[in-house]
Formats: sequence, C-alpha cells, structure tokens
Amino acid sequence: MKYLFLALAIIFEVVGSSFLAASNGFTKWIPSTITIVSYLACFVFLSQALKGIPLGVAYAIWGGLGIVLTAIISVVVFKQRLDLPAIIGIILIVTGVIVMNFFSKSVAH
Repeated sequence: MKYLFLALAIIFEVVGSSFLAASNGFTKWIPSTITIVSYLACFVFLSQALKGIPLGVAYAIWGGLGIVLTAIISVVVFKQRLDLPAIIGIILIVTGVIVMNFFSKSVAH
C-alpha cells in the first residue's frame, strides 16, 4: 500500500506541475484550481507513503520519477524541447535514484 500511495503522490505532483504551466501564473482559475488540489492530494499521499518508506528513499523516488514524467509531458503536451544536457541530467537523476535504492546501505528499506 505504501508504494501505491507513493505512486499516487507522484501522479498528482505531475498533474499539479502540468497544470501549473497551464495556469499562466495563476491567472486562469480552472488550471490554477487543479494545480492546488493536485498538490494537496500529492502531499496527502506522500505523507501516507512516508509511514512505511524512509524519507530519503521516498523523496528520491518521488522527485526522480516526477522529473522524468514532467519532462515527458513538457515535450509531448507543451511541445518543449529537451537538449542533450537536459537529457543527460535526467539520466543522472534516474541513475542516482536507482543506485540509492538498490545499493545504498545507509537508508533502510
């Protein structure tokens, strides 16, 4: 259940970030409302996930997957381009999350 809560937190964070871009600086009320509700849901689910997942692990997964999914949405939906340094940076973030989760002994799973 803890990873389901984390997955929901990630999904709501990505939705919130996507609608934040669409809110035009909070000048459009529907995307602004969706942003606020999505971030609220995100943090509710993240707090539930933290009951069973260590903070460092949960935050690394949440942040890493959130970055990747948000970058994908920015390319697909908003037609933004990622240059090579951005792609390399995203790969390094994902690699860091993988290394931390599978090889680190400093964070108990």
